Amino acid sequence: MNIGIIGAGHIGSALAGRLTGLGHQVYIANSRGPETLQDLARKTGATPVTTQEAAQRGTDLIVVTIPLKNIPDLPKDLLASVPAEVPIIDTSNYYPLLRDGQLPELETGDLTESGWVQQHLGRPVVKVFNNILADHLAQPGKPAGTPGRVALPVASDDAAAKQKVMQLVEELGYDAIDAGSLRESWRQQPGGPIYCNDLPADKLREQLTSLGTERTPEQHAEFLANQAQQEQAMAAQGIKL
Repeated sequence: MNIGIIGAGHIGSALAGRLTGLGHQVYIANSRGPETLQDLARKTGATPVTTQEAAQRGTDLIVVTIPLKNIPDLPKDLLASVPAEVPIIDTSNYYPLLRDGQLPELETGDLTESGWVQQHLGRPVVKVFNNILADHLAQPGKPAGTPGRVALPVASDDAAAKQKVMQLVEELGYDAIDAGSLRESWRQQPGGPIYCNDLPADKLREQLTSLGTERTPEQHAEFLANQAQQEQAMAAQGIKL
């Protein structure tokens, strides 16, 4: 596939290396220009391009993996010429303490992180790769049926796009679990039991079921409190986002 990756941070870089290793043609962009991505290109085999070129050349799939706070800064017409059938993956997480500052729309619990991203991009998105550490994502996955194989939740309102992305998740060596609609993607966000716990398929399904589908005010408050603790721990351990 021809895959465009917008964002060359830890997740974007990890995906670039894994996807080129599987034989995909990857075009990767950051906010500073392709000339700053030469080292990454040598390490991963991805082709450095501009943000606009990543959207244009990602004819089969596009990954948006930039800090949440920077989503509104993307060109407003970035995806205007991208065919409707091309899935748009969103990997974002909301980190108010470590990186993003407070975004009022996400503090109330009315919107999920990817729902917010979807509004800004003006296109349906598929939420995945947000609940696994980049260092883990950079390592090869495991063949289907292997004990301990990690499962990843995939949420979207676009059934066809979700199916295509789930196939890619499986190709990367993870069990792809249908995590419902984008409104239900709060279950895989920071602060919850699915976030960065590398669960196998049966345990992941159990957690999705136990959380329910509609987020309650109590669950939102609990997630926010847990996330604050997680962010403090990440900062203390020097984990980079």
